[in-house]
Amino acid sequence: MNDAAAVARLATEPEAFAVEPAAEATPQAKILLVDDEPKSLFALQELLATLGQNLMIAQSGEEALRLALKNDFAVILLDVRMPGMDGFETARMIRSRERSRLTPIIFLTAAADEMSSMFRGYEAGAVDYLPKPVVPEILKAKVAVFVELFRKTERLRESEEKLRRLAAHLISVREEERAHIAREIHDELGQVLTGLKMEVTWLAKRLKEKPLVEKTDSMCKLIDTTVQTVRKIATGLRPEMLDDMGLVAAVAWQAKEFQKRTGIRCRAKLPPESVKLDVDVSTTMFRIFQEILTNVARHSRATRVDLELSVNEERVALDVIDNGVGIAEAELNGKKSLGLLGMHERALLFGGEVKITGTPGHGTRVSVSIPMRQRA
Repeated sequence: MNDAAAVARLATEPEAFAVEPAAEATPQAKILLVDDEPKSLFALQELLATLGQNLMIAQSGEEALRLALKNDFAVILLDVRMPGMDGFETARMIRSRERSRLTPIIFLTAAADEMSSMFRGYEAGAVDYLPKPVVPEILKAKVAVFVELFRKTERLRESEEKLRRLAAHLISVREEERAHIAREIHDELGQVLTGLKMEVTWLAKRLKEKPLVEKTDSMCKLIDTTVQTVRKIATGLRPEMLDDMGLVAAVAWQAKEFQKRTGIRCRAKLPPESVKLDVDVSTTMFRIFQEILTNVARHSRATRVDLELSVNEERVALDVIDNGVGIAEAELNGKKSLGLLGMHERALLFGGEVKITGTPGHGTRVSVSIPMRQRA
């Protein structure tokens, strides 16, 4: 079989050319070779075969685009001169795709065209330029660097995904534990206190001496205060309203409690309470809302908060605007902004996002958007 025939067969079966995996379980990185000349492609394959990676080929810009849509490449070696869609246009199209917008592209060009086309290449998204015929050692060294960078990036991405899954698990466990403790406090301790008050009331009815009657009255008032404290603690751990009546009612209740506690006027625009949402999405949105109000109370020096909760078939969205001192860019990314980081992470777990905008002296706006059910 001649070189042209071999390359033609590989072009129809882009996965066919793959070096046998090494002894260790390190996955192969994919490298895309794009050139309309079969001999050039064959030469590139021979040069790079010793790297032990998965070499895929394309003989046109259109074919390269199709492969870039389906694969994540460590690096793309792209010939400048090709009939139809040339290397510059191919590079721009690859860069315009979300999946491949950061993929390194090395242009291969004839030495005579190098200076005239180098600027166009960098403008199109190239990270490097190599004149033909390429120097084997230089080509392998450059490709090896990008392969190693790709592997490190993949390891970082895997670590980030594992950390996010761990965070999701910890948040879920914490919410379950909070709900359990809240039920125990409300039911068990509440029942004990109610029974204790009944006993004290029974005793008070049978006492005649005024000092003893006054003491039992004092005890009853103390028990009532304790019952209220128990309810407050249980509600703080996990509001019953969130489970019983849903997110809309819980947000309305939290806004009223916030206004009562801080004196900051809170105006809410809410959908009908009949709207039903996924329990986890409701919990996430409610916890983010609580964190927003906590930040307003601690840092904003605001006198008014406007909030709007909206729900449609695809997303649930929350906008909270205060008229406080605003927030600076440095504060958004500060090391102490753990509350803001927590809001972002909670939303990301469900494929959502949190946007915080503000200007010093002109208040702050927090916009939260979460898909109805799309856990990350």
